[in-house]
Amino acid sequence: MRWVWASLMAVAICAAAGAQGPPPPGYPAQQGYPQQQGYPPQQNYPPQQGYPPQQGYPSQPPPAMAPQQLDQLVGRIALYPDPLLAQVLTASTYGNEIPDAAGWANQHSHLRGDELSRAIYEDNLPFDPSVLALLPFPGVLDMMARDPGWTQALGNAVLAQRPDVMDAVQRMREKAMDDGYLESNAQDRVVDNGPGDIEILPVNPGYVYVPYYDPAVVFVARRPGFFVGAGITFGPGIFVGAFAPFGWAGPVLGWRTHEILIDHRPWERTWVNRDRYAHSYAVPRVRPVGPRVERHEERREVHRERR
Repeated sequence: MRWVWASLMAVAICAAAGAQGPPPPGYPAQQGYPQQQGYPPQQNYPPQQGYPPQQGYPSQPPPAMAPQQLDQLVGRIALYPDPLLAQVLTASTYGNEIPDAAGWANQHSHLRGDELSRAIYEDNLPFDPSVLALLPFPGVLDMMARDPGWTQALGNAVLAQRPDVMDAVQRMREKAMDDGYLESNAQDRVVDNGPGDIEILPVNPGYVYVPYYDPAVVFVARRPGFFVGAGITFGPGIFVGAFAPFGWAGPVLGWRTHEILIDHRPWERTWVNRDRYAHSYAVPRVRPVGPRVERHEERREVHRERR
């Protein structure tokens, strides 16, 4: 088991090219966030069973959503950096797994980096890799689990009309850019490649920051005297190099071609093939052999005793 884990972590680190070392200089201090803790909403999570249940897929494709409906649907995630947005879009199509994944992430929010990655292996989690990819972001999973109607609607739209969903994201980004809210900063680079191709890319590919914003603010005309910098704030950076085996070896969005690429391979799940499609991930998911052992919990107890 040890040599398997060591090999996997070596592959993971190599796969996350450019993700080594600390974040680049100039990152602002994270005001209001507890040191090395999760995002602010992650305090006092309800137990896993407290989440409302996700609904199953309808037998027939859902009615196509109009552009205005899609704009409203994607507003809360449109300004996520492209790699994280790719994970949210794919994971939303497995909405029935989101509550359990959010509960697990809540219970293990004390783990970071390699320890969290190792815990995912040791607990032999049954979730799809697209959902596993969000375990380092418990705040995002919590948002999806608390609003199952939104998550299911997004997942259905991604499966049934993905190009329209991606076009809606671009429309919202253009609005935020036109009003001065969306611009490059210490966390992300905003790259305008022309109509329908606005990228949001991490400054340091190894660190992903979740933006916090109010869609009712950043997607409307700015009122006189409003400070643009107050429109978007960021949580602490998450080092994704440790999670290359869970889809973080190369998530990319091809805006002009309406492609989602995970681990450098097109993600091609649709409404028609949703019951049989299995994405090919670059790094094999090798699970430990033998009974489940909560070793990370033992480490936590040892840490408590030392304190």
